[in-house]
Amino acid sequence: MRLDKALAELVPDLSRERLKALIVEGQVTEDPGKGGARSPNPSMKVAAGQAFAIALPPPVEAEAVAQDIPLVVVYEDADLIVIDKPAGLVVHPAAGNLDGTLVNALLHHCQGQLSGIGGVARPGIVHRIDKDTSGLLVVAKSDRAHEGLAQQFKAHSIDRLYAAIVYGVPQPATGTIDTWIGRSDADRKKMAVHREGRGKHAVTHYRTMERLRSAAMVECRLETGRTHQVRVHMAHLGHPLIGDPVYGRERKGFKSILETLGFERQALHAKRLGFIHPLTGEALSFDSKLPVDMQELLSELHV
Repeated sequence: MRLDKALAELVPDLSRERLKALIVEGQVTEDPGKGGARSPNPSMKVAAGQAFAIALPPPVEAEAVAQDIPLVVVYEDADLIVIDKPAGLVVHPAAGNLDGTLVNALLHHCQGQLSGIGGVARPGIVHRIDKDTSGLLVVAKSDRAHEGLAQQFKAHSIDRLYAAIVYGVPQPATGTIDTWIGRSDADRKKMAVHREGRGKHAVTHYRTMERLRSAAMVECRLETGRTHQVRVHMAHLGHPLIGDPVYGRERKGFKSILETLGFERQALHAKRLGFIHPLTGEALSFDSKLPVDMQELLSELHV
């Protein structure tokens, strides 16, 4: 079998992804008794009787520091944790947000016990939701959980349902948006819909849940998980999210409503998250109530 797979079975404390990285970094050598004659590659075919040495480099101190930031924990066990993230909280440190992030909060809450696959700046992070999007996301505490969850995201088998309040009423009321999404040519900070084959394939299934005053409440089920997918797709449909400063223009009659409510974000909430526990095989599903600010906006827009 492949070397990375064989080592993963022989050294269960290290995930296959971690072992791949160690092999690529030159930390795995063949024939250690002969002075480590050869540095292999992850796909190398191996057979019984071959010997390899794994050198584990000393742990690198995480760039992110633990901070006592309140978290809404929906579920937690030894391998993963599900968080209901408030709007305004950045997921991981980056330029402009070096602390005060979800990662900083998790390092404190989990006492540093997070998967290392995401690197020192993104420990445990398997997927993200935008700073100003609220709702559910899962974080890996062990490398094995990280690898298992990543495989499910890659296979598009994760159940992700978003609630959004959009300008106008989509017609038809239900449908599927099937496009390719990539960086915008006009603004590299934005994503845009491109012709087939350019960017990444993105599929969103939407359903109009309630007609509002010049607006609608919609549910969006993600078949894929691209950057800003719901925001880009609903704007492409002609119904951008209310409050979205990047993909939506403020429409007539809404400015005073948003100012009165103090609503200063895109009206988007990750309301459901379902997946198979990567270690136990149990089917897990979690739901999150619409946050107060979106409830107030919904009430204000009722016909």
